[in-house]
Amino acid sequence: MKKGVIKTVVGACLLALAAAPAFATDLTADQALTKLKEGNERFVSGKSMHPHTDAARLAQAGSEDQGNHAFATVISCSDSRVPVERLFDTGIMDTFIIRVAGNVVDTDEAGSIEYGLAHVNTPLFVVLGHTQCGAVKAVTAAVKGHGHELEINIPPLVDNIAPAVERAIADNPKAEEKDIVPAAIVENVWQSVHDLFMRSAKVRAMAKDGKVKVVGALYNVGTGKVEWLPEDKVSTILAEVEKNPKRQMQAMAGGEGHGDAHGDKKEGEKHEEPKKAEHEKGEEHK
Repeated sequence: MKKGVIKTVVGACLLALAAAPAFATDLTADQALTKLKEGNERFVSGKSMHPHTDAARLAQAGSEDQGNHAFATVISCSDSRVPVERLFDTGIMDTFIIRVAGNVVDTDEAGSIEYGLAHVNTPLFVVLGHTQCGAVKAVTAAVKGHGHELEINIPPLVDNIAPAVERAIADNPKAEEKDIVPAAIVENVWQSVHDLFMRSAKVRAMAKDGKVKVVGALYNVGTGKVEWLPEDKVSTILAEVEKNPKRQMQAMAGGEGHGDAHGDKKEGEKHEEPKKAEHEKGEEHK
């Protein structure tokens, strides 16, 4: 391709980007949240509309940018009982979803969230925990001292959950294990918010500037209902992370200051069982 043609194409792309609104959906974060709430109400009442699942939407997906349509980024558990698009009654190009066991936020998840917020330009980010979470149950058992042996890649996956379990136990010292788990599931939602803010200077900045709204929620696998957690808790966590000297300060890739000093797991690092995991994560937002 000739240089002149390349310059013309690049120039046209830049003009198109410059002309695009910050959030191509034209929805505010609160409006996006309302859409999720209304979608969940339809799902629970058996009145799901299954929007944006027809051939016309597929044609759009094949020719248009998802950033022109997606209005929310969601991280949820991989659990088969948590069908995110269905429980919010959303369709193709409506929600940018990250799924991982225990809805934890490590490097891969944080990067995916950054992409959803900074490149897909969704104005809303939701951490969606759920009742009966097997990952939280397993970590609770391990912290209590009777966990079972885990496959080699699972401990470094779920060690993010251990601080949440520890806080739940500390807040409910006389509670039985079965009663600790529900509290730990909620704490784990906040742990994921904390871990994201610790890892992502970009998301912190977007949240502080009002460009993105971060909320926590809990899905009941037995009723289908989403409970929306207190929004002021997110502000509290953000303020605490801003005082933490170990928070990631670099927003963009490249240069110094990026890497294991801010919580990345190094290649070859020995990972301990959840009950021995580092409890520094999130202790300050107890």
